[in-house]
Amino acid sequence: MSEQIHHMALVDPKAQLGPGVKIGPFSIVGPEAKLAADVEIGPHVVIEGRVELGAGVRVGPGTIIGTDPQDTKFKRSTISGVRVGAGTVIREYVTIHRATRPECVTEIGANCLLMSTCHVGHDTRIGEGAIIVTEVAVGGHSEIGEYATIGGVSGLIQFSRVGAYAFIGGCAKIGRDVPPYVMADGNPCQAHGINVVGLRRAGMPPSERRVLQEAYRLLYRSGLAPGRALERIRGELPATPALMRLVDFVAAPSRRGIIPPKGGWRGAAAESAEDLESGVV
Repeated sequence: MSEQIHHMALVDPKAQLGPGVKIGPFSIVGPEAKLAADVEIGPHVVIEGRVELGAGVRVGPGTIIGTDPQDTKFKRSTISGVRVGAGTVIREYVTIHRATRPECVTEIGANCLLMSTCHVGHDTRIGEGAIIVTEVAVGGHSEIGEYATIGGVSGLIQFSRVGAYAFIGGCAKIGRDVPPYVMADGNPCQAHGINVVGLRRAGMPPSERRVLQEAYRLLYRSGLAPGRALERIRGELPATPALMRLVDFVAAPSRRGIIPPKGGWRGAAAESAEDLESGVV
């Protein structure tokens, strides 16, 4: 099946188009674009620079992908781009900026949903199946894990980390890392428990969910400093794959540490400013 390009679209002859590609009126596709099979580009879309769209990606009207990052230090001569995985849906008026680092990409995984008017900043990485709701602003260099959900009108500052299967409510201000599997909300963003409903829908067995709930209790409700809580989690709970993902995330070097629980840290955790500022090792 050959591509279908509206006669009022501007597609550079050097652009690489797979079979079945559809491009709507008034859209612009630059010479370095690579559109795989069955990609659908709506009207008034701009695809600029090194942009790779996987098979079956759908792009809504007014979306702009691959333009320069909003970084005052950025040099326009830098060679970088954007990569979007197969099956991802990008709705109306989304903006996705290219990476600031040479030969790097801003990357969105397969089968994601980016709802209307959200922004994905430079050098961001979004995992498979993530949902970014309307008007979310993702700051540069952020990392969002697979199947995470970011509620509408939320903001992530630069270098934010959101773990896999986390669920963040709308209008949240995300200034610290949100661990995997955690429900979070608020301004500032705080942890509210384990995302039990999301994990059940994902097919996680009840026994593994219970392990995560106990880990959450030790991390957030025991009054222990995060480092000490991790020691107990490692020593007392079965090392399931999900638990080890949680432990590895919290233990990884971090610019700001993990979000606090609802109501704030207490006990030794409140006194552990060093852990919270520099991350737990």
